[in-house]
This record gives sequence, structure tokens and C-alpha cells, in this order.
Amino acid sequence: MPDPSPVLAHGDPAEVPPISVAALVSEWRLELVPLLVLAAVVLAYALPARGLRRRGDRWSYWRSAAFLLGGCGFIALALLSPLAAYDRTLLSVHMVQHMVLTMVAPLFLALGAPVTLWLRTLPARPRRWLLALLHSAPARVLSFPPVAFGVFVVSPWALYFSGWYEATLGSAVLHELTHAHLLLVGSLFFWPLVGLDPVPGRVPYGFRVLTTFASLPFHAFLGVAIMGATTLIAGDYYLALGRDWPPSVAADQELAGALLWATGDLVGLLFFAVLFVQWVRSSQREAVREDRRLDRLDRLERDAGGRSNGPVADGPSSPHSSGQPR
Repeated sequence: MPDPSPVLAHGDPAEVPPISVAALVSEWRLELVPLLVLAAVVLAYALPARGLRRRGDRWSYWRSAAFLLGGCGFIALALLSPLAAYDRTLLSVHMVQHMVLTMVAPLFLALGAPVTLWLRTLPARPRRWLLALLHSAPARVLSFPPVAFGVFVVSPWALYFSGWYEATLGSAVLHELTHAHLLLVGSLFFWPLVGLDPVPGRVPYGFRVLTTFASLPFHAFLGVAIMGATTLIAGDYYLALGRDWPPSVAADQELAGALLWATGDLVGLLFFAVLFVQWVRSSQREAVREDRRLDRLDRLERDAGGRSNGPVADGPSSPHSSGQPR
């Protein structure tokens, strides 16, 4: 049964209008808690980036755009847009929200390299705290690639095929904590793979590609499992809403599985493209460094050869130095 008490965010799921073009405009929700948290994250990135540039240091505008417009923008889309308004009414809408928070937003947040920014701008004591956190045992364990991969793969299965998901629909606190969980799981998986920040768990590019490739089938398997499930996920909750506009609860679940399958592959291809570009640039930088090293060795060899084959300096036995006639 839906929770009759006021929810922390997004309004009453039984009262949202049928999805339409008008609803996509009117159902944006400026909810206080997500808005304040998101504003704090934006300021925590934008102010140090601005301070870094004002003191004359370089900070990529592309990184700022990735974090602020890509990462924070997609989080706002998931938590403040009609996705948030309908995420407790339609499983298919929740599934889009799930993919945005788990795969899309973490990728762009990682491309913004916020840890690198904070290490360059924080005062001494907060910087030591951040370094201590990065080198702590929990951080090393959670970011260890097999652990992060396992959590990333197993977490959605546990969410939808246990009582966890239905519990989040009836509790505002659990609902918001699940949003945070999805974002955290995606960040633990993507952050070391993107490899821009000095976080534990970074591995060579070949292993990053293999890890990403290995994660793709699990979204497809989960999507197919949801589409073919003989029982409704959180069926008692959704049927109790009494929603009289399409899609039906069963059709909505099939749509949710199809969206999970399709979006997982699309985001995986996006991440493959990011990794490919990073790998090529890393190889180019390595080639430039190797060329410079070989040039230095070549110059040293030429200089050493020039000194050994140069004219012999006049010594005391030279006729010129003794004053004897030629």
C-alpha cells in the first residue's frame, strides 16, 4: 500500500496526472533536500575551479562542463524533473532514473576530476583529511575492481528481486537513500575506470575495457529477467495505486525491462568511446615522452662522441709551448 503520510519529495504518487507533453513541463519539482545537496556539490566544485583560474593556474573548462553540466545536470534531471514526479508511479520511469543515477551521472562526475581539483585547492588540513580518506582501508576495498564490479552487478538484482524495492516505494527516507546508493555504486565502478583522479583501484586501460565489456551482459540479463518475470515487481504497491491510465502495471514492467536492456548497452558504448579516446591520448603522450627520452640519449651520445674525437689540446711537450723553432 502507498504510504499515506507526506513523502519527503516528489508528492503523492497516486495523484500525478497521466504522462503527456503538458505533464513533462508542469511536473518539475524543486524539492528542498535534493536541491540543497545538489547546490552544495555545485559550489564545492565551481568555487575551487574559479579560484584556481584566478590565481593563474590552468583548469580545463571541459572538466568543469563535464562535472557541472553533465554530472550535476543529470542528477538534477533524475531528482527534480518529471522522472522524479513519476518514479514512484511507473516502474519504467524509475528504471530510466536508475540508469541516469548509476551510469550516466557518475561517468560525467568522474570526467570532471573533482578529487584532483580539491587536492590542488584545499588548505593543508582538509587536504590531509581527503588523502587519508583516499588511502583508507574501506576506500581501497570498495574501489578494488573485483569488489566494485561485484557490487555494481549484484546490487540491481538484489534491489528488484527482493523486498528492497517495494520498501523504498512506501518510505520516503528509504527512497532517497536508494537514490544515494545508486549514485554511489555507479561512482565506485566508474571512477577508477575513468582514471583521471588519484583514487585507489585504477588499472591499465586494457583491463578497464575488459571490465566494461564484462558488465554489459548483466544489464541485458536483468532486463530480460524483468521482462519475463511471472510475478509483478512491487505488484501490491502498484495495483493499490488504482492508476486508470496506460500503460498497465504488467506492460509497464515489460517496458522497464526493455529500457534497462537498451540503455545499459547505449551507456556502455558511450563509456567505450570515452575509454578509447583516453587510451589514444595516453598512448600519444607516452609516445611523445619516449621520443623526448630518445632525443636526450641521442644528444648525450653525440656530445660524448664530440669530446672524445675533438682536437688534442696543446700540452707542455708541444713545440709551441717549449719555444723551439719549427
